[in-house]
Amino acid sequence: MKKLPLILLVIALASCGGPEPRRPVQMKTSTINTSIERSKKLLALEESMIEAIVKKDSINEYTHSNSGAWYYYVQRNDEATYTPQPDDLVTMTYTVTGFNNDTIYTQDEIGIFNYKVDKQELFPGLRNSVKLLKEKETATFLFPSSLAYGYHGDDNKIGVNVPIKATVTLLAIKKQQDSTQN
Repeated sequence: MKKLPLILLVIALASCGGPEPRRPVQMKTSTINTSIERSKKLLALEESMIEAIVKKDSINEYTHSNSGAWYYYVQRNDEATYTPQPDDLVTMTYTVTGFNNDTIYTQDEIGIFNYKVDKQELFPGLRNSVKLLKEKETATFLFPSSLAYGYHGDDNKIGVNVPIKATVTLLAIKKQQDSTQN
């Protein structure tokens, strides 16, 4: 009888392990991998579409930007040297079309647009492209969907994963005090 409390004490101490965390029944990493593969295939398809447009267009001389867009100048301003820097205020207009030249947004629908460089929301391709232009220059940019409105679209006229063409005119640049000359 004297051993019974001792045995119960030993059993109680032995069973005082910490709580064991629950483990997932099944781990799924294939969803992320599938999404990555789908995005790579979509980008490759859109880049081949852009290459076909560039190859077919013998009139214009295209340049590839660091951000991944292709563009050509409609109107150059060789006298200007300054390109927009962060915090500069630019006045611009732009149009948006599909790769089949179907109009999505006209210049009249968008209107004259003031944009504070890198401080306001624009779709990624346009945000980067504005910084390539000088005052009174116009260029046409070809954006894969990842640089346009992406997998979400614009909740209006541009659907999911739609590559676009945008013609941008930079009307004026209002420099900020701390911006430096290019």
